[in-house]
Amino acid sequence: MNKNIVLCGVGGQGTVLASKLIAAAAMKKDIPVMSAETIGMAQRGGSVFSHIRMGEGLYAPMIARGTADVIIGFEPGEAVRMLPYLKPDGQVIVSRRAIMPVTATLSGSAYSGDEMIAYLEKNVSNLLTIDTEEACRNIGSSKVLNILLLGAAVYSGALGLTEEEIRDAIMERLPEKFHGLNFEALAYVRERLADTRVQQRRFCE
Repeated sequence: MNKNIVLCGVGGQGTVLASKLIAAAAMKKDIPVMSAETIGMAQRGGSVFSHIRMGEGLYAPMIARGTADVIIGFEPGEAVRMLPYLKPDGQVIVSRRAIMPVTATLSGSAYSGDEMIAYLEKNVSNLLTIDTEEACRNIGSSKVLNILLLGAAVYSGALGLTEEEIRDAIMERLPEKFHGLNFEALAYVRERLADTRVQQRRFCE
């Protein structure tokens, strides 16, 4: 199994942790993994992205443009920014919740993210959008955003990993006090993505 995965978002959304959970789950299956991360202005709400490459014959951690099997977008604008990395038949899994960029805040510009979602709907044939704001509200915590998106990627078949493998990675990498909440997030997204053959849909709305 060879997979090129891009995760992208802004600081504080748990993008890096999600990438580490994917890598840990793959390595436990003895799948070779290479990864690269850029934190940038993460603590100031800046862009964050991770590249993960899984499989045989890897020679570098960075993913070439046009070769990503899946992009997991924690923020719609960041997903659009990373779209050049997606291969023609690749999949995008993206949160519908927009985060106002610092530049837009300073200039007084409006940004809802709707235009970014519309752009993705027009340009990505294999798109899964998620109302993570509603999902987090129903679960009772905003800290499960990364697990919601990770779960959606698992249940859609985009990662080639199972829920059990991600649960094991969570148990190994996170303190026990966080296990229950994250498992609840996995169950929540699983229940709303019953037909994994249908990739283009909205749920949690």
